[in-house]
Amino acid sequence: MTWQQSPFPEGMSVPGAGPHTMQFCLTQAWIDRFGAPVPQTRNCQVTNVVKKDNGITADMVCTGPMSGKGTMESTMVDSDHAKGKVHFTGTMQMGQTSKPVESTTVSSSVFKSSDCGNVKPPPLPPDKPDK
Repeated sequence: MTWQQSPFPEGMSVPGAGPHTMQFCLTQAWIDRFGAPVPQTRNCQVTNVVKKDNGITADMVCTGPMSGKGTMESTMVDSDHAKGKVHFTGTMQMGQTSKPVESTTVSSSVFKSSDCGNVKPPPLPPDKPDK
């Protein structure tokens, strides 16, 4: 994640900054809905999903402590690899005030196994009509 406009004071460590790895169980339902891995977003609605042969583009609207709008894209590079990008602009609640925020998250996904083991698939976001 790269912060173009961080709500945090200069010198403070920024959550989500720097590379990190997480496991995600991608179900057939996710592939049927989105065509590719999409980022996990709390308090966000994914709308205007446009499926392509090898992925998707979509918008997202977030409410809650971090509210604003973003664009997302996810592309299957081949049967075992996907890449994604989310650009978000909005505000983050910091105590009694809201601070402007802008970030870009770039991701790379690699297929590991058809057995998810202990990694439970997250619930699909609720269906919302595209605008």
